[in-house]
Amino acid sequence: MNEHVHDPYVQKAQKDGFRARAAYKLTEIDERDRLLRPGMVVVDLGAAPGSWCQVVARRLAGKGELIALDLLAVEPMPGMHFIQGDFQSSEVLEALEAQLAGRRVDLVLSDMAPNMSGIASADQARAYGLAELALEFARDHLAPGGRFLVKVFQGEGFDTFRDQLREAFASVAVRKPKASRDRSTEVYFLAGGLKGPGGRLPR
Repeated sequence: MNEHVHDPYVQKAQKDGFRARAAYKLTEIDERDRLLRPGMVVVDLGAAPGSWCQVVARRLAGKGELIALDLLAVEPMPGMHFIQGDFQSSEVLEALEAQLAGRRVDLVLSDMAPNMSGIASADQARAYGLAELALEFARDHLAPGGRFLVKVFQGEGFDTFRDQLREAFASVAVRKPKASRDRSTEVYFLAGGLKGPGGRLPR
């Protein structure tokens, strides 16, 4: 608790009106890789408490669409359509697809993580299960030129998931934002250049 209270990113989030310090993770990656621009369709998986949504909404500047999803409730904000439910549920996926109404997605964000049990191997497996679901959604719904940013945890499963990304995308990079605590094993994969069937880039 003492670390949290004195965390400079926590203090900065309070000053800047963000709901969580995680806003600066996305902000840093966006400033480096230019993920966000007005007019985009963005899907944010694992959105609670909504700090990434705040960053996206500010960058979209009222032009485009943000669809957010989480098992937990997210307080409403202008420019966000929120779906509450478990992304592993077919009904929730159908609700998300219904909101898209056939439109392709320019950016899929996934900051999902399982509720930790304390059993490292089980938690790691569940985390990568969520990442794989997010990857499947990105493969099915990204627009040409769209990108996929997904949180993972270093350790068992990391190399396998990176290989899956490389099979699906022409470009795969690792990002470790400064706002991510040093002791955390979390990193983000940023993937772009979605390949077509057979691993070929679309013409």
